Amino acid sequence: MDMKRIISKLKKGVRLVDVFTKLAKYPVFTIDDVKKLVGSEKTAYSKLGRLMKKNLVKKIRKNIYSVVNPATGQIVATRYQIACAINETAYISHHSAFEYYGLANQVFYEVYVSSESKFNHFEYDYVTYKYIASKMSEGVFEAKNTTGLRITDMERTVVDSVKDFNKIGGLEELLNCLEGIQYLDEYKLKQYLDIYNTQALYQRVGFLLNHYREKMQLSKDFIEYCKGKIGKSRLYLVSQAKKDNFYDSEWELMVPRGLFEITDQGGDILV
Repeated sequence: MDMKRIISKLKKGVRLVDVFTKLAKYPVFTIDDVKKLVGSEKTAYSKLGRLMKKNLVKKIRKNIYSVVNPATGQIVATRYQIACAINETAYISHHSAFEYYGLANQVFYEVYVSSESKFNHFEYDYVTYKYIASKMSEGVFEAKNTTGLRITDMERTVVDSVKDFNKIGGLEELLNCLEGIQYLDEYKLKQYLDIYNTQALYQRVGFLLNHYREKMQLSKDFIEYCKGKIGKSRLYLVSQAKKDNFYDSEWELMVPRGLFEITDQGGDILV
């Protein structure tokens, strides 16, 4: 009997407990991962089916699985690891990235997932995974302390969140996140702003970060850089807020009155 046939025979004889033990090393896995352990697709589905019947593995969505921790009855994968397993280009962004960094005031029952490939929103264990089109590949890295996690860096998270706060989280939650940031790399901020190259984004980022400039260790040159990109168009900081605004001529922005004073005191924005 040649070596290939011996290896094949051994793989077919892999015990269920061995399969579970090896799969437990992965926070999330696919049928291909099981196939590599047992040798054939048919056996992989058989082993997986038996593990699911014993409630040792749970299916999250099509071809995404996670083992169950017998001590807790919960899957070992975190919401962030699930999000990054949706496809090869998926990564955590926007408010979900702030959550991961420990800066969010509220933990949402939604995970925002940017990706080059579109996927349909889905729900698992009362958490909704929402697709956001990825507009650039810059500013995404693999977390060193969490297996299988890709996430936007702090600067990209800030720029993306300012760009989309009307759709994701709202301005009050954004300001709460910004208040916790101690440092931003202005070179990276410029890089991401220039890739988007949108006047409104320069305006909003410049206006908001100017309030936190010293705390975030940003230079006056960075603020002037943003200001030099805003042109002459007058915009609303909050597009839905048309009442009780004042005009900030420096930034050509209509801003909710008492914006920073109210959030600094833990109140609500008057919009």
